[in-house]
Amino acid sequence: MLQVLVEPIKQEFDLSDTQIGLVGGLAFAVLNVVLSVWIARYAERAHRLSLVSIGTVLWSIATAVCGFANSFFTLALARIGVGVGEAVGLPSTISLVADYFPIRERGRAMSVLMLAAPIGAFVGPVAAAMIAEPYGWRAAFWLASAPGFLLAILLYLLCREPERGRHDKVEALGEKVPSMSAVVRRLLGRHSLRHFLIGSTVACIVGFGVNMFLAAYFQRQHGLGLAEAGILTGLVASVPATISVIGSGWLCDKLATRDARWFGYIPGAALLLAAPLYIAAVANPSTLMAVALFALAAIFQYTYMVPGPTATQNMMHPQMRATASSLIGVAYGLGSGVGPLLVGWLSDCFGRTDAAAGLKWALSVTALGYLWAALHFFLGARRVREEMALPIDDV
Repeated sequence: MLQVLVEPIKQEFDLSDTQIGLVGGLAFAVLNVVLSVWIARYAERAHRLSLVSIGTVLWSIATAVCGFANSFFTLALARIGVGVGEAVGLPSTISLVADYFPIRERGRAMSVLMLAAPIGAFVGPVAAAMIAEPYGWRAAFWLASAPGFLLAILLYLLCREPERGRHDKVEALGEKVPSMSAVVRRLLGRHSLRHFLIGSTVACIVGFGVNMFLAAYFQRQHGLGLAEAGILTGLVASVPATISVIGSGWLCDKLATRDARWFGYIPGAALLLAAPLYIAAVANPSTLMAVALFALAAIFQYTYMVPGPTATQNMMHPQMRATASSLIGVAYGLGSGVGPLLVGWLSDCFGRTDAAAGLKWALSVTALGYLWAALHFFLGARRVREEMALPIDDV
């Protein structure tokens, strides 16, 4: 949602693109990456649905507080609060999915969970643009916070905590959970998971950076208004992303359950296509063609979100999964923090005399990172079959 409000916030507080990148990325990630690990360790033996509910409430409160910000500093503090809310709930959410669904269905189940990103990418920018244009950017934050309180209550009252490891034929360890060092050794010690993690982190840096400034790109480069830019941003980041996430989850269940190398091949091949499509979209002077190319790129852009986490969950003991998710979240948090800051800084560097041209070059250079990410997925695919066959209860 914040990405469509870049221009009005920038104008009100007289910010540079680098400062926008800090608020949009690093401020969100600063406590997220630390707290998520600490909370995840507790989640390995606690009631996970309670943590998800609490995290949703905290996220909602912090989002509402964003609307009361009166300076760059207070807005950054509020964004830190948003990151704290996500840190409390997200590791438990991914761990729950692995216990709700057997291994042959986890790819699709994980893809449904990851639909939160494309659905949010549509509802957030479109709603924010429609509200912010007549009522101001602060009202957009206030309205966005409201559903979270109701959803947290419904989740706590209506959902049931699954038994840990019920689909894995592995006994839970009770209060004695695997150590943090054991989880880190497994995550980083396995060749495939290490490369999947690096590839996902790089792809996350690119994706968060590009998406943060996409609405601003449409406004600066194509002269669109706030509402128009918000609607287009929501469309190109939602429908194609839904196809990408669902498609990659379906392919994982169909292909990777037979040959685990597809956990790397699927995102690797897709990201190789995403990079040139994004660069072509940014450079195209036609608004219609730019939108079409952005949408096509998004079909391939989000494929990394399902295979890596699914492969990781499949290789972890049931009481390692929340911690492993939090460690992946640290990498993603790094991406969400660095990406917007990188694009904002590059935009300021390239655009000292022309803000529109500067942002165009910044987006093009950043998109090349998808090629780097693709390389790591292909490297990870080389050994994922043998590592997937290793026992998960050796803790």
